[in-house]
Amino acid sequence: MSATLPTGTDPIEGTTFVRAALKVLQGKWTLPILWQLRETPQRYGDLRRAIPEISDKVLTQHLRDLERGGLVEREVMPARPPQVSYRFSAYGRSLIPLIQSLCAWGEQHLQRQDRFE
Repeated sequence: MSATLPTGTDPIEGTTFVRAALKVLQGKWTLPILWQLRETPQRYGDLRRAIPEISDKVLTQHLRDLERGGLVEREVMPARPPQVSYRFSAYGRSLIPLIQSLCAWGEQHLQRQDRFE
């Protein structure tokens, strides 16, 4: 998939693609959740501990939204009590390079801001 627009395409149409990507990644906690899942599947409790500022309700809602969007898969393991883990779907893994790039840019941005303060 190419990110460049075909010759003769209105550049404003490119914003449609940006908006589509941002719609998937919207929400205060979406990227932190996806960041936690980038390397290995995580159980709900592990995610909760990794992102202590998020409430149970919001974490559950975001995970459901990510699952509905096809980015995350939920696996219920037979145990008492049942254990649930979350991982990137094959489609969702395509976001990992983007998330890593955002993280690297954010690090550079913070360092740049520190120089100007």
